[in-house]
Amino acid sequence: MSSVSFSALNATVLWGSFVLSLLFGAIMQRTRFCTMGSVSDIVNMGSWMRMRMWLLAIATATLGFNLLAASGQIDAAQTIYTTSRVLWLSALVGGGLFGFGMVLASGCGSKTLVRIGEGNLKAVVVFMMIAVFAYITLRGLTAEVRVRLLDTVAVNLAGPQDLPAIVARFTGLPLAALQFALGIGVSVLLGGWALSAREFRTTNNLLAGFGLGAIIVGVWYLSGKLGFLAEDPQTLQAAYIGTQNNKMESLSFVAPLAYTLFWFMMYSDASNVLTLGIVSVFGVIAGSAGMALLSRQFRWEGFRGAEDTANHLVGGALMGIGGVTALGCTVGQGMSGVSTLSLTSWIAFLSIVGGAVLGVKYQAWRVERMA
Repeated sequence: MSSVSFSALNATVLWGSFVLSLLFGAIMQRTRFCTMGSVSDIVNMGSWMRMRMWLLAIATATLGFNLLAASGQIDAAQTIYTTSRVLWLSALVGGGLFGFGMVLASGCGSKTLVRIGEGNLKAVVVFMMIAVFAYITLRGLTAEVRVRLLDTVAVNLAGPQDLPAIVARFTGLPLAALQFALGIGVSVLLGGWALSAREFRTTNNLLAGFGLGAIIVGVWYLSGKLGFLAEDPQTLQAAYIGTQNNKMESLSFVAPLAYTLFWFMMYSDASNVLTLGIVSVFGVIAGSAGMALLSRQFRWEGFRGAEDTANHLVGGALMGIGGVTALGCTVGQGMSGVSTLSLTSWIAFLSIVGGAVLGVKYQAWRVERMA
């Protein structure tokens, strides 16, 4: 492949990622999709409506990913979620920290970007805290704790940890058939339950569930199919163009925030290039801002006081540490990762929800104590 063709393919991946993430941000803003809010609604009001939105998005993403894999369009083993090491302790600890932190910070990583697009200055501070502490956990002080204490506790499998691959190894059944069957089965279970409530089937809820899930699938196809090179002209090895770790990627909003901050800081360095994760951060903010302006919901908002500031600072830090430790956030693990049917992703997803439940109960306890 010539350098011109390589550059064109890289541009296709980056521009495609930007457009898809722009739609992601616009849909989130329009539908008020919020994973933290879905947990809060259950704990405080007993309402499962927003959780149904999240589960419908997961069902859609799971169906799309596994159909792509079953048809040979993408290789399910080429993601950070489907390696042979089940990092169950990292997923538990990191997910719990992230879930608790997103309650303190009034939203997860993707919601932080949406709130920035709406004019929320608190979210800018949360963005910075997530980015700084995510980078520290990738390569700094807390990275030592993550690598030496948490990541060493793992279950090593004989192959990829996604459910179809595990069942294929034990039964000898064709992998593609299992991806097809399990992808449909899991998505029908989750999606069927989400859609079973008549009051849930509104335009906004369906747009959030089907739309956000479909965008996750779109980014998987973009990076895993269109952006795949069997032989990189520079390394002569297989490569996924425009990704951070030379693996197939979909949307995630913790480590990409760190890489976005680093990109700004090292802008003049020729080796510092845009990636799928970085442009997706820009896309979500732009999509939210556009929708907020069109709907006249854009407004400036700041901190109410020292306590509010402290909560958001601590929450952002916990999300940065927890998100990197768990290999993703409510979107990175809770949608992209879970769509691969990875064991670690499901552990992280459940741990994030558990951490958020504790966070909501902690906030309620603080309010009662002050009263």
